[in-house]
Amino acid sequence: MNITLQSIHFDADRKLIDFIQRKADKLDQFFDHIIGGECYLKLENVENEVNKITEFKLNIPGNQLFAKGQGKSFEEATDLAIESLRRQINKHKTKTRTKASNHKEVLTEPETNVA
Repeated sequence: MNITLQSIHFDADRKLIDFIQRKADKLDQFFDHIIGGECYLKLENVENEVNKITEFKLNIPGNQLFAKGQGKSFEEATDLAIESLRRQINKHKTKTRTKASNHKEVLTEPETNVA
């Protein structure tokens, strides 16, 4: 899967970029039709330690999924965002399967002949 990564107000090192790419590639296990995605890494200027934010936008056919994670490290924030995306993908798959099965039921209902 092709992920465009942007780090805002800092330069991300190669280890972090590789980590995020590996985590994002695991989403292909759950859904084959992911078109691409964008990842934004941000540092918030706040007092506490939980100031690192990772945001993902995934493009899938007919929809766009978004997830945001915030943590003490970018790895923690990425894990939270990827887990949220995994749940969204499973929910999307369930919805599309339900629609497809309902559509098949409507098509296969026997027609009654009225004489």
